[in-house]
Amino acid sequence: MSQDNLILYHVSPSRSSTVHWMLEEVGQPYTLKVLDRKKSENRSVEYLKLNPSGKVPTLVHNGVAFSETSAICCYLADAFPQAKLNIPIGHPLRGVYLQWLFYGPSCLEPAILDQKFPRAEIKNIDPEVVKGSMGWGNLETVLSILTQAVSKTPYLLGEQFTAADMIIGGGIGWAMFIKAFPEIPEFKNYVDRLHSRPAFQKARKKDMELAQK
Repeated sequence: MSQDNLILYHVSPSRSSTVHWMLEEVGQPYTLKVLDRKKSENRSVEYLKLNPSGKVPTLVHNGVAFSETSAICCYLADAFPQAKLNIPIGHPLRGVYLQWLFYGPSCLEPAILDQKFPRAEIKNIDPEVVKGSMGWGNLETVLSILTQAVSKTPYLLGEQFTAADMIIGGGIGWAMFIKAFPEIPEFKNYVDRLHSRPAFQKARKKDMELAQK
């Protein structure tokens, strides 16, 4: 397979680091195109044609560009099933697998951002009204759901590591790093288990080298 078939537009460190890790797990050749945000390369005319939001990650596969971390990870897991990072269509746990892939950006990340950047306009609203209106409920709800999910089995889907673990584990790791989530044993053990994977170590080493340039 030509390296031009898989191209990741990347900033280190950023959300695209999860996709970088995913590509290492997939085990296929890829090209890493690093954007310099200080030079506004993510706002260039050429890049905005690929991703109008001007953000990363953006993946190009066989000439087709698309974005959003969870979507990319789900796509790669299905596109390269030999890596065994997905739950295939037709399997009873496919729905649970997709649930966790979407829970990351729709619940976990908003809860983190609400913790770090509280919105003044909702401070004087009944907390129960806010909780019922937000898709993720509140921070306590998210923490409870995640604690239970990562403490029952080695991975979210049991013994099998999947792309969903990259999304959820990446979010939990980031949340602990920025002090948005408590460093409880359940979270630390889960994230440490993910970070011990050779593909993660390889991607992180590359990212650390890129960040120093």
